[in-house]
Amino acid sequence: MTSFQATMARNSANAKIVLLRPLRLGYVALTDSAPLIAARELGLFQRHGLHVALSREIGWATIRDKIAHGELDVAHAPAPLLWASQLGLDCAATDVCTGLVLNLHGNAITLSTRLRPLGVVDAATLRSEAQRRRGENQLTFGVVFPFSMHQLMLFSWLRAARIEPGRDVRIAIVPPAQMFRNLAAGTLDGYCAGEPWNSLAVQQHEGWCPAWSASTSPGHVEKVLMVRTDFAMNSRPEHISLIRALAEAAAWCDVPDNRPALVQMLAARSGLDLPAKIIAPALLGRFARGYGRVEYVPDFHVFSRGAANAPTLARAVSLQAELVAAGLVPRALADPVLPRRLFREDFYREAVTSLDPHASTNIKHPGGALASA
Repeated sequence: MTSFQATMARNSANAKIVLLRPLRLGYVALTDSAPLIAARELGLFQRHGLHVALSREIGWATIRDKIAHGELDVAHAPAPLLWASQLGLDCAATDVCTGLVLNLHGNAITLSTRLRPLGVVDAATLRSEAQRRRGENQLTFGVVFPFSMHQLMLFSWLRAARIEPGRDVRIAIVPPAQMFRNLAAGTLDGYCAGEPWNSLAVQQHEGWCPAWSASTSPGHVEKVLMVRTDFAMNSRPEHISLIRALAEAAAWCDVPDNRPALVQMLAARSGLDLPAKIIAPALLGRFARGYGRVEYVPDFHVFSRGAANAPTLARAVSLQAELVAAGLVPRALADPVLPRRLFREDFYREAVTSLDPHASTNIKHPGGALASA
């Protein structure tokens, strides 16, 4: 080895691991992807020394597979997807974890307006219609993914009315962006999805919402930042910086005075590419549920407040218990150590320890004004 080669080898050994390409961050076009889009638009990735490329994906199966095959480094994902990926439930097993909860709540159940003239006004009257429609003309409900809070919410709501999913009503897996068109076409009678797909159905007079997650499951973890564990460990500085940038963005998203600017960010072609009027109701806390009824729901989306971002052991244990009770995770596979492996609060604490808790109030939004506390 020449002296030059020896010097280069020593420098390489001492160098911090740095990604030479953009960090690939996947998301699905939903309102709760807001921290990712805000971090890009506010320049927070650059502020924390990151080069991030956001990749809009069609649905959760794509997110799952691209994480597994290394086509994405990190992704916006339903929290139960961690268990499915780790345990290889309906997919190849992949060692994954999260160091950040992206949001709480954000889903709703939408029923077709075609059911209203048939006497369906709530879950109880839906049961009568489901019983009448048993057989070939069975009612069909959509969920965005089997391992999701959407499925837990819909199944719980149906069972509370003594409607058994899979027996009394058919369940179909439909990507979020395809929910509304299937409802409008009559191939779905209802669905559980994240915003803005419920508001779109209401505004187009194709659906109405009898329930939303902030009211049925207050405090529930919705989306997380999912990452392969080997990436989290091998690229730890970048992973920690990413958590820090997104935690700062999430805090900005939760400042009420920033919500109108956030609506515009999400409406842009580089965000969700949807009209602002569809995105605004839930984000601004005035959720129109249909037939002239508007609910004041300031916590429809919670991105940061109340320690929302912490992936605590208590949250992971509670979610695993729900998944087992719903039959989504076999009891035999529900290792008591698993919640601690999947929800990595140590990553989160390392990332946010040095963050100024008031930093979000000093971030300038695209209009140039300062966000207010």
